[in-house]
Amino acid sequence: MVFRSKIDVFYVNFMLIVVLIIALGSLFPLFIEEVRNEWIAVLILVSIFIVLVSFILWTNFTVKYIFYRDYLFIKGGPFKSRIPYKNITEVSRTTAIFTGHRIMSSRDGLEIFNKTTFLGSIKISPRNKREFIIELKKRCPNIKIRE
Repeated sequence: MVFRSKIDVFYVNFMLIVVLIIALGSLFPLFIEEVRNEWIAVLILVSIFIVLVSFILWTNFTVKYIFYRDYLFIKGGPFKSRIPYKNITEVSRTTAIFTGHRIMSSRDGLEIFNKTTFLGSIKISPRNKREFIIELKKRCPNIKIRE
């Protein structure tokens, strides 16, 4: 079973600000007279901007959570986490979007405590949290769920 990540307006606005900051940083030299006339410099700066923004958008807007037979697979761009169900101990709601090990794009998320991931937990934001928790409970009957 596959769950996609929920994306809220706050996160989209935050990502727009990040893209604007990257644009200012990487394209600012184009406004300097000497650089504007150097087509190779323009090509390099625009390429850097496109690569950085593409990577950020890929990692943040292609997040999905897949239930396999023995483990929960969490994927966001090139980043992947495989959490065996036997290692999951607890699930709780979270709104902390900027802290900890997270693969989420919404302030309305879940924190999965386990024995596998860095820092002992991972923050996710499935679109349908209720169905996600029901599916997780089927695969981890001893899991503690904090509301």
